[in-house]
Amino acid sequence: MGMLKSNSVHPSYQTASGLIPYNLTNDYMFHVVLQGNEFVLRGLIGSLLHLEQREIKSVKVTNPISLGDEIDSKAFVLDIHVLMNDDTVLNLEMQVVREEYWPERSLSYLCRSYDSLYRGEEYGKAKRAIHIGILDFTLFKENPEFYASHKLLNVKNHHLFSDKFILNVLDLTQIELATDEDRLCEIDHWARLFKAKTWEDLRMIAEKNQYMNEAAAEIYMRNSDENIREQCLAREEYWKHERWVRNQIEEKDRTIADQEQTITNQKQTITNQKQTITDQKQTITDQKQTITDQKQTITDQTQTITDQKQTIIDQEQTITNREQIIADQKQMIEDQNRMIEELQKKLNNQ
Repeated sequence: MGMLKSNSVHPSYQTASGLIPYNLTNDYMFHVVLQGNEFVLRGLIGSLLHLEQREIKSVKVTNPISLGDEIDSKAFVLDIHVLMNDDTVLNLEMQVVREEYWPERSLSYLCRSYDSLYRGEEYGKAKRAIHIGILDFTLFKENPEFYASHKLLNVKNHHLFSDKFILNVLDLTQIELATDEDRLCEIDHWARLFKAKTWEDLRMIAEKNQYMNEAAAEIYMRNSDENIREQCLAREEYWKHERWVRNQIEEKDRTIADQEQTITNQKQTITNQKQTITDQKQTITDQKQTITDQKQTITDQTQTITDQKQTIIDQEQTITNREQIIADQKQMIEDQNRMIEELQKKLNNQ
């Protein structure tokens, strides 16, 4: 661990201009600066945990790296593990590439940090564990927040179960959402310092805070070291490749999802078409039945008409027969009347 505060600032830092080769969003530079300068580490921890410096009695990086040496694995985890005040385990993580399972991963890290008891030790001696993820992406897009603190709480009354298990998330893309408390602790200034692109911006952000001014000078000094720049470049290349791989995976996933959606839509279209055909067949069947029913009705009506015609013919025949009977009866009456007249004449002649 470096000294608490540099005795002097590199003179070239005050006049440096242009782009910063590697700022603190580079996880190697992040580790180098915080491991190499305890004063900066204390300042950052104080802001993130809302602590006065007098409350930070000691800090010790428990996973130091050999600064400037080549890292064996490009996937090497560059989180900073810190033992604070001999009773708190901190894990500081800089993450610039979106991790699909970051919540699960961070919980895994936090659990490992908390599980620090040796065999036979009492549970009451378990150290407080705090994981602080500094992310250059929004973890929960539906609920963006600049600086969030997650603890074990009773979901009904929000009673704190324990203050020994804490997961904090600092979102570097949501600085405008910083609360008054965040600003009071200057966490928003630290976020801007992490993201600073030029030396001019870095000096302007850091000028009023001794810890940030020290951090800015440390960034300049570390960028002046060719070996460290090479390792920063290696990390950038690694994360560029990671982004490319993940983008390819996401693109393939999107393509697969689109294809699956297309297949689902086509299946639904086929199902709808089959249902339409079934409905049309049923409609045709119904229409055929209607036609059959109509034909039967016509047949029945035709038969009824035929029957009615026959009834009319029969009735006409009956009328004709009755007319003939009436005519015959008239003839009989006429014949009888003649006979009566003849008899009457005979009687008169006598």
